[in-house]
Amino acid sequence: MTDSVTINGKLHNIDVDEDMPLLWFLRDTLNLTGTKYGCGKGICGSCMVHIDGRAVHSCLKSVGQVSGKKVTTIEGLSEDGSHPLQQAWLANKVPQCGYCQPGQIMQAADLLAKNPSPDEEQIMSAMQGNICRCGTYVRIKKAILMAADEMREA
Repeated sequence: MTDSVTINGKLHNIDVDEDMPLLWFLRDTLNLTGTKYGCGKGICGSCMVHIDGRAVHSCLKSVGQVSGKKVTTIEGLSEDGSHPLQQAWLANKVPQCGYCQPGQIMQAADLLAKNPSPDEEQIMSAMQGNICRCGTYVRIKKAILMAADEMREA
């Protein structure tokens, strides 16, 4: 029996070495390149995905560890970029280089799933493990607050 994983709602057979990092399975095998490689040590947050609804560093999980689970990448958050976080990111001009943004958005989505009304301190605490080299932290916080308002109203 072949192991499989559901990624962005689609079932995929795991036909690679089960020790392969999930990050490389996503990027190199499935061509889902929105998830970025940053540090490879779970420090920067660029590789953040959701596994069974929880934000996880994909560089630290092997593809074998996600067998039978549901993985959501930035591509699966919304097919057309209409997720309130993605829209708030654009409205607040968060991206500069943009490299860390998929991980930032996935971490923020995890936060808002757990806490639909975070205050600024809760946002800063939740986003602590996501590094933005361009320093757009103020805009990130503003975008998360905007998305939280939008999502509560919906």
